[in-house]
Formats: sequence, structure tokens, C-alpha cells
Amino acid sequence: MPELPDVEGFRKVLESCAKGRVIQRVDVRDTGVLHGADARRLRDALEGRRFTEPERRGKWLLARTGGPTLMLHFGMTGRLVCGRAEDAVEAHDRVLFTLGRGRQLRYRDQRKLQGLWLAHDDSDVDRLLEHQGPDALEVDGAAFEYALGSRRGHVKTVLTDQSVIAGLGNLLADEILWRAGLRPDRRAGDLTPDDRRRLYTQMRRTLRSAVPAGRVPPRDSWLTGHRDEPVPTCPRCGTHLRRTCLAGRGTVWCPQCQPDGS
Repeated sequence: MPELPDVEGFRKVLESCAKGRVIQRVDVRDTGVLHGADARRLRDALEGRRFTEPERRGKWLLARTGGPTLMLHFGMTGRLVCGRAEDAVEAHDRVLFTLGRGRQLRYRDQRKLQGLWLAHDDSDVDRLLEHQGPDALEVDGAAFEYALGSRRGHVKTVLTDQSVIAGLGNLLADEILWRAGLRPDRRAGDLTPDDRRRLYTQMRRTLRSAVPAGRVPPRDSWLTGHRDEPVPTCPRCGTHLRRTCLAGRGTVWCPQCQPDGS
């Protein structure tokens, strides 16, 4: 599932492929990914405009045009692809944006769990993002610690709640908790101030490494690099990793490095 580093990677794709280029044509091949606008309204709003500097807010990507803003959320399988207008169209290419000089930006998505929204002005943008918490890459330590300390749920569930901290998903949360030495089923409200500070530090370090990669990298020294092995073991201590499910999410942790804090 795309998380903050993936969406930051898509922002760079949008910037390098489309920034400053005229949107010559919008071809909607599947209206199932459109929200709040049909194909005609999307074409009328965007064709003839230029993409300007894109923004990322949590897991959302904002494709600015100096007028309407195209807002993209990638769900589990969405992505942005840059190519040429003459390239063969793939089965999961849902919306095609033909740009100047023959370039084409494609929204590709297999499962179509999220998609594209059209915001006519900043108030529309704010309305779509009004329930989102501070961005994980920008939140300061005090705001982060307050957000966690005011919640009663499991710390893993709180970290992946976009209304608390925006941008973290399943892989990032497990990685950050492993690095911080905290079990995912600890109650967020029971964490000590030292626990919360350590968690914030490890979140920042993990994001600084993952964002340049454009993904949560499956490095050998990372929990992410071992979680999908047939017999997954901790890259730090070699202990067999445990698996469980929290709030419907597959969760992996090390019982040695992340002991029960109760």
C-alpha cells in the first residue's frame, strides 16, 4: 500500500513529467476512480491548463494548475506513471493526461480503492483534508507526543490513524515501532514521555531514509526486509518474528527487541 515515501515519489514523478506542461487531453478510461466529478467535468476543468508545483499532504497528492486542483489518493495499488502518448495502454491505466511535447501522465490502479478528486478552489482542498492530522514528515515533537498521549488505542492503530498523524501506513508503523523497541499492542496512552520521544525520533529517522527511496525499502537491516520471509527473523537479534492482526492490519514485531511494557 502506498505510504508517505511512495506518495512523495509520485510527487516527484508528477513534477518531472508534468510541471509547466499544458494538459492537452484528459482521457478517462474508467470512471470508477473519479469522485465528485464525471469525465466531462474533469476534462472541462483541466484541459488547456498547466500543471504547476505539486504538493503532498500525508498520503494525498495535490496536482495544482493555478485554478482547480486534482487530488489523488492511491489506496492500495494506485501509482503515477510517466511515459509517451504513443506507449501501449495497460489494463489498469484508468486516467491518461496527454501533455505538451508528447508526454503522458497515467493514473494506474488495479483495485480502485481510492482515486481522483477535483477541488475547484482551496476551500474544496481544505474540506477534503479537514479530518487529516499533521503530516508525519512535518509534525514537531511536542505535537506528536500530545497526539499519542491523548489516545487510548493500541499504539500501532494510533500511528496509522490518518486523523492523528498523516502519512504512516502498515509497513512504516511496524518499522518505526521495531526501531523504537515498542510492541505494537501497547496502549498509546500508557507510553511514557521517554517512549514517545523515542518513537518520534525513530519516525523521523525512518522517514529520512525511506523518502529518498520512494518506498519503505526492504533493506536487510530493516524489519521490512525480513517480514515476508517464510520464517521471518529479526535482523537485529535473530529471534523469530511474531505476527498478529491489529485493526485489520497484519502486524509484525520481535518479542525480544519489543518486550511487553505492561
